[in-house]
Amino acid sequence: MGRDSVDPYLAYPDKGVILLCRTSNPGGSDLQFLDVGGEKLYERVARLASHEWNTSGQISLVVGATFPAEIARVRAIVGDVPLLVPGIGAQGGDIEATVKAGRTQNGTGLMINSSRAILYAGKDDGFATAARQVAIETRDAINQYR
Repeated sequence: MGRDSVDPYLAYPDKGVILLCRTSNPGGSDLQFLDVGGEKLYERVARLASHEWNTSGQISLVVGATFPAEIARVRAIVGDVPLLVPGIGAQGGDIEATVKAGRTQNGTGLMINSSRAILYAGKDDGFATAARQVAIETRDAINQYR
């Protein structure tokens, strides 16, 4: 992926662009850990996206919650660029480790996603109540580490 791959999306500076940087699945390491000029591919994506390509401040990056060390590495590279972090809940990402690794200096900068744990929290008539409860618990757990 080069700048020309994201240019069509960056042509709208009032719209956000979220780029994949480091996935939650272990198999992602097959490619994302490739050495690219002395850095891992996911590190290169983080650096290019947050510095050279982010001229309008509209780029965010996806970084999976199952690898807190990589979240911390990306945060060190990108500064205050927002991170979309899937992998909390059913995928096994740890909320405390994720927030501590990925938050900015002021405790923000994360859009943490938990889909399956909420979506499959309950069945039939109790679904909405169960889903609401899990969503509230997840939110509260995230907020205690900000």
